[in-house]
Amino acid sequence: MKWTAIVPWKQGPDTKSRLRGVLDLTQRMALAAAMARHVIHRLAEVDAIGSVYLLAPTAAAGWPCQWLRDDRRGLNHGIATARHRLGMQRFVIVHADLPMLAKGDVECLLAAAEKAGAAFAPDRHGRGTNALALADSDPFEFVFGQDSFIRHRGQRIGAVVVENRGLGFDIDLPTDLQEAMAQNSACEQVLALQ
Repeated sequence: MKWTAIVPWKQGPDTKSRLRGVLDLTQRMALAAAMARHVIHRLAEVDAIGSVYLLAPTAAAGWPCQWLRDDRRGLNHGIATARHRLGMQRFVIVHADLPMLAKGDVECLLAAAEKAGAAFAPDRHGRGTNALALADSDPFEFVFGQDSFIRHRGQRIGAVVVENRGLGFDIDLPTDLQEAMAQNSACEQVLALQ
């Protein structure tokens, strides 16, 4: 059975709000779109994934994914609703702000979940959850937000923790953006706007 992938993407004036000091709204929106596009394309390359869905307020024309409307009732509610609607088995969530994500990173996460039933990819600080894969239909409460990694991990003690740069490096702060652009990632596209 193939995996179903969900990419939640926060669109609009509040996107990447912690970058307001270094990027204006147009630049933040362009950066967020470039990263989301990058993540969608990496997921579409993975043979084990049968469907990729963008969970967002508006669709992205021409991207290799289907669209699920974000009902703006919160990230965790939106993902739980999507899991229920799309089927409870082999479900992977990958956040849209991972500019260094590679196909192999996703394959590693899915392989780990196949063996253990679940796999979690923390951010590089070990606090947030940048991706998670559930290979079974067991109940699971999505608790994305501050310190989500420990709360997700507490629900599945036997889950594999997958730590690598592609899954761990997200863009939240100006220092993250500087480091990502210095490493020639998808973030370099915003340089033309500065």
